[in-house]
Amino acid sequence: MPLIRTDRSDIVLPPLARAAQSTATSLWNDSADPDELRRSIEFGAVGATCNPVIAYAAIKAHPEIWVPRLEKLAELHPIWGESELGWAAVRELSIAAAAQLLPAFEASGGRDGRLSIQTDPRLHRDAAALAAQAEEFSRLASNIIVKIPATATGIVAIEEAAYCGVSINATLSFTVAQALAVGEAIERALDRRAADGLPDQEFGHVVTIMGGRLDDWLKQWTAANRILVTPGVLDWAGVATLKKAHHLFVARGFRSRILSAAFRSHLQWSELVGGDLVVSPPFDWQSRINENDIPVENRIDVEVQESILAELSGLSEFRRAYDDDGMTADEFAQFGASRNTLRQFLEADAQLDSLVRDVIVPSA
Repeated sequence: MPLIRTDRSDIVLPPLARAAQSTATSLWNDSADPDELRRSIEFGAVGATCNPVIAYAAIKAHPEIWVPRLEKLAELHPIWGESELGWAAVRELSIAAAAQLLPAFEASGGRDGRLSIQTDPRLHRDAAALAAQAEEFSRLASNIIVKIPATATGIVAIEEAAYCGVSINATLSFTVAQALAVGEAIERALDRRAADGLPDQEFGHVVTIMGGRLDDWLKQWTAANRILVTPGVLDWAGVATLKKAHHLFVARGFRSRILSAAFRSHLQWSELVGGDLVVSPPFDWQSRINENDIPVENRIDVEVQESILAELSGLSEFRRAYDDDGMTADEFAQFGASRNTLRQFLEADAQLDSLVRDVIVPSA
């Protein structure tokens, strides 16, 4: 969205840009698509993300670029299969997006300006493999931040990778308990680095809560259990969880920030404005927020309406997500939102394989 000029020739910035300029809240773009990222940077974005779902969509949207590139990669690496070629494209997409963000990275001293690349979801059961791939990905560019799942296995990998100097973005994360477990793992890693005399620097660690996917799961769960709730109440579940996690991170002095992802409404941006955290909407959501001129108000400290929180708290599945000790680490991977999202990530990997297969083995 371009800058809007009033009839007095005063420049009026769109909401996202106003928030980026006037608050501590950082905007990241939930896509590594180069065109979307360029436009999002114009809105004030200082970060972006890539995962199998996003990479598949970006590659599919630009066949004029990626079909010849995949053909060339297949020619250069004649023994590589679909998965290796597809992930080579993901790496190239991520490196290009990271270059667009380098100015913000340098300006922020490494706190922002980062491109998130997700570890292969097929490694979700292997902590050593996740940590090793995270180290590999972190070497792709100076401003790479690596996404590792916030499961019991993933948190082991997060601590080890963070100790080795990898910038972390926890993913597959929906609950306060998960966020706290990741925040504590990062603190342990940073303390270990200090004890061992390793360099102290700004890693820009973030801990994602996929608020919209938590809302999705609670809607699925209440429907399956034939529970009726006041219309609209479940749309506040992710917001309430994000607010609580952010305030706990601040109170405990964690050296990582909460990141809001998986948007289902503007509340997952507008209710968090003012916090020292990251919001990462898809580009279409950014456009809609700007087009509708959603007010920029400092609402991070405004509590969710008491009646809404009371009704949500009557749901045992919400309490698992909202309470500090709502789940043990061993339960993280079995939470409904975790299972549904991991399956989507795995399916996107399969779709990417299929897309590459159509390029290197076209049908007769």
